[in-house]
Amino acid sequence: MSENAANETGPVFNIHKLYSKNISVEVPNAPACFKNETAPEISVQLANIAAQVEENVTEVALRLTVTAKVGEEILYLVEIEQAGVFTIEGFNEEQRGHMEGAFCPNILFPYARETLDAMILKAGFPPLTLAPVNFDLLYAQRLEQMQTEGNA
Repeated sequence: MSENAANETGPVFNIHKLYSKNISVEVPNAPACFKNETAPEISVQLANIAAQVEENVTEVALRLTVTAKVGEEILYLVEIEQAGVFTIEGFNEEQRGHMEGAFCPNILFPYARETLDAMILKAGFPPLTLAPVNFDLLYAQRLEQMQTEGNA
């Protein structure tokens, strides 16, 4: 769709494809770690990557890394990169940033959460259901952090 057509009809958002781009599960101390009865300490890291595929078509990837430890012993490490290809057309720069940094990750997160839970179960551990994430808030905090660093 040309830029003129987008301006005449308004902004266009379309989901072309949702997919698991990368999945990794490590259980470095198996089978000894399965004897451990102590509740593990769980840490979750989120990252969001956007890359333009072609004009007005963007791949957005949400990377989740979950590490479960008891003391210094790693029970498991799971990394999921859930991605999607989206048309994002007719939005100004600020709106486009929000679409890539918050709106698309909101779409991807439920898929990543389900895959993560399934991988942890298949690795032999109890399920882990992550709480919802407010990507709008995270995006706003990131913008604020970038502005503060730019002023410093």
